[in-house]
Amino acid sequence: VQLQASGGGLVQAGGSLRLSCAASGRTFGSMHVGWFRQAPGKERDFVAAINWSGGSMLYADSVKGRYTISRDNSKNTVYLQMISLKPEDTAVYYCAAASLYLATMPNEYKYWGQGTQVTVSS
Repeated sequence: VQLQASGGGLVQAGGSLRLSCAASGRTFGSMHVGWFRQAPGKERDFVAAINWSGGSMLYADSVKGRYTISRDNSKNTVYLQMISLKPEDTAVYYCAAASLYLATMPNEYKYWGQGTQVTVSS
Protein backbone atom coordinates (compact mmCIF):
# COMPACT_ATOMS: atom_id res chain seq x y z
CA VAL A 1 0.00 0.00 0.00
CA GLN A 2 1.28 3.44 -0.94
CA LEU A 3 -0.21 6.60 0.57
CA GLN A 4 -0.16 10.09 -0.94
CA ALA A 5 -1.12 13.03 1.27
CA SER A 6 -2.14 16.31 -0.34
CA GLY A 7 -4.12 19.48 0.25
CA GLY A 8 -1.79 21.36 2.54
CA GLY A 9 -0.97 25.01 2.11
CA LEU A 10 -0.77 28.43 3.67
CA VAL A 11 -3.92 29.77 5.32
CA GLN A 12 -4.76 32.57 7.72
CA ALA A 13 -5.89 31.85 11.25
CA GLY A 14 -9.57 30.99 11.26
CA GLY A 15 -9.39 29.53 7.79
CA SER A 16 -9.93 25.99 6.62
CA LEU A 17 -8.24 23.29 4.58
CA ARG A 18 -9.10 19.78 3.50
CA LEU A 19 -6.36 17.21 3.37
CA SER A 20 -6.62 14.05 1.31
CA CYS A 21 -4.85 10.74 1.70
CA ALA A 22 -5.07 8.70 -1.48
CA ALA A 23 -4.02 5.07 -1.37
CA SER A 24 -3.06 2.43 -3.85
CA GLY A 25 -3.92 -1.17 -3.17
CA ARG A 26 -7.20 -3.01 -2.97
CA THR A 27 -6.86 -3.72 0.75
CA PHE A 28 -7.03 -0.05 1.79
CA GLY A 29 -10.74 -0.31 2.39
CA SER A 30 -10.12 -2.82 5.17
CA MET A 31 -7.56 -0.68 7.00
CA HIS A 32 -7.87 1.74 9.87
CA VAL A 33 -6.29 5.08 8.94
CA GLY A 34 -4.81 7.84 11.04
CA TRP A 35 -3.57 11.38 10.62
CA PHE A 36 -0.56 12.66 12.52
CA ARG A 37 1.30 15.95 12.50
CA GLN A 38 4.80 17.02 13.28
CA ALA A 39 5.96 20.56 13.94
CA PRO A 40 9.66 21.48 13.67
CA GLY A 41 11.63 20.18 16.62
CA LYS A 42 8.66 18.27 18.03
CA GLU A 43 7.47 14.71 18.08
CA ARG A 44 4.91 13.31 15.67
CA ASP A 45 1.53 13.74 17.34
CA PHE A 46 -1.76 11.96 16.80
CA VAL A 47 -4.51 14.02 15.21
CA ALA A 48 -7.37 11.72 14.21
CA ALA A 49 -8.17 8.16 13.18
CA ILE A 50 -11.00 6.39 11.39
CA ASN A 51 -11.85 2.72 11.27
CA TRP A 52 -12.06 0.71 8.06
CA SER A 53 -15.77 1.30 7.50
CA GLY A 54 -15.85 4.95 8.51
CA GLY A 55 -18.19 4.19 11.37
CA SER A 56 -15.81 5.06 14.20
CA MET A 57 -13.55 8.06 14.61
CA LEU A 58 -11.12 9.25 17.24
CA TYR A 59 -9.70 12.74 17.70
CA ALA A 60 -6.98 14.39 19.70
CA ASP A 61 -8.40 16.80 22.26
CA SER A 62 -6.60 19.69 20.56
CA VAL A 63 -8.61 19.28 17.34
CA LYS A 64 -12.00 18.08 18.57
CA GLY A 65 -14.80 20.18 17.15
CA ARG A 66 -12.52 21.67 14.48
CA TYR A 67 -11.31 18.66 12.50
CA THR A 68 -13.38 15.95 10.85
CA ILE A 69 -11.95 12.73 9.47
CA SER A 70 -13.89 10.81 6.83
CA ARG A 71 -13.28 8.29 4.10
CA ASP A 72 -14.55 7.19 0.71
CA ASN A 73 -13.48 3.59 0.19
CA SER A 74 -14.75 3.64 -3.40
CA LYS A 75 -12.04 6.24 -4.06
CA ASN A 76 -9.43 4.73 -1.70
CA THR A 77 -9.22 8.11 0.00
CA VAL A 78 -9.37 9.44 3.54
CA TYR A 79 -10.02 13.12 4.20
CA LEU A 80 -9.23 15.50 7.04
CA GLN A 81 -11.41 18.59 7.01
CA MET A 82 -9.89 21.31 9.16
CA ILE A 83 -11.71 24.49 10.16
CA SER A 84 -10.99 27.34 12.57
CA LEU A 85 -7.31 26.78 12.04
CA LYS A 86 -4.85 28.20 14.55
CA PRO A 87 -1.15 29.05 14.21
CA GLU A 88 -0.38 26.13 16.54
CA ASP A 89 -1.87 23.77 13.93
CA THR A 90 1.14 24.52 11.72
CA ALA A 91 2.95 21.25 10.98
CA VAL A 92 3.63 18.61 8.39
CA TYR A 93 0.60 16.34 8.32
CA TYR A 94 1.01 12.63 7.63
CA CYS A 95 -1.51 9.92 6.95
CA ALA A 96 -0.88 6.36 8.01
CA ALA A 97 -2.69 3.08 7.57
CA ALA A 98 -2.98 -0.48 8.82
CA SER A 99 -3.16 -0.40 12.56
CA LEU A 100 -4.97 -3.14 14.44
CA TYR A 101 -7.29 -0.66 16.13
CA LEU A 102 -7.89 3.11 16.25
CA ALA A 103 -4.37 3.68 17.44
CA THR A 104 -2.90 6.97 18.59
CA MET A 105 0.77 5.94 18.55
CA PRO A 106 2.75 6.23 15.30
CA ASN A 107 4.44 2.86 15.76
CA GLU A 108 1.05 1.14 15.56
CA TYR A 109 0.74 2.01 11.86
CA LYS A 110 2.41 0.08 9.10
CA TYR A 111 2.16 2.37 6.05
CA TRP A 112 2.94 6.09 5.84
CA GLY A 113 2.48 8.85 3.32
CA GLN A 114 5.09 11.50 2.60
CA GLY A 115 3.40 14.37 4.44
CA THR A 116 1.87 17.66 3.41
CA GLN A 117 2.77 21.03 4.93
CA VAL A 118 0.07 23.08 6.64
CA THR A 119 1.02 26.60 7.65
CA VAL A 120 -1.38 28.84 9.54
CA SER A 121 -0.46 32.49 9.77
CA SER A 122 -1.64 34.74 12.59
